[in-house]
Amino acid sequence: MKSIPAKFVASATTPASFVKDRRKEIAFMGRSNVGKSSLLNSLLGVKGLARTSSTPGRTQAINFFLIDEQFYFVDLPGYGYAKVAKTERAAWGRLIENYLAEREQLVLSILIVDARHEPSPLDLQMKSWLQHFGLPFLVVSTKNDKLTAHERRLSEQRAKQSLEVERIIPYSAVTREGANQLWDVIRASLAAKK
Repeated sequence: MKSIPAKFVASATTPASFVKDRRKEIAFMGRSNVGKSSLLNSLLGVKGLARTSSTPGRTQAINFFLIDEQFYFVDLPGYGYAKVAKTERAAWGRLIENYLAEREQLVLSILIVDARHEPSPLDLQMKSWLQHFGLPFLVVSTKNDKLTAHERRLSEQRAKQSLEVERIIPYSAVTREGANQLWDVIRASLAAKK
């Protein structure tokens, strides 16, 4: 797989530090240990662009990556696990909410869940935020390579029922299963007029 040109542009801790140009954006969000950085790196075919860590909760700002000089991937702070002060977690929540509420160039949000676990109350809350702001979103389940075929079917049914969605794209950062389907949705979202 050919890598896609991508570069880190900014790490924003306040709305004032969000990227200022008007290129379209695709946001990625999920629990702290859901494999968000691994998904981003494998989707782009680039090692180490989004930092991965064995310690969940390392993404503590909104990170902007310029993709092929055309649009941004936006990596939101993970939620739910990070061992940080409640005040800091609350600040992340406000930052994320502000981004979702105000960002006109956001054309798609990708809600990432772990295929090995039922969607958490925080996953459901994030989904309700996206619906509240009227934002198009897609659910992607990661770590599918760690499940048997039977477990995967059950996981997908459970997630669809819990999140009340018709479609979930199973994804593996190891095998890149699901990458083509995910790119199809991303390209369609970028091509559609906002």
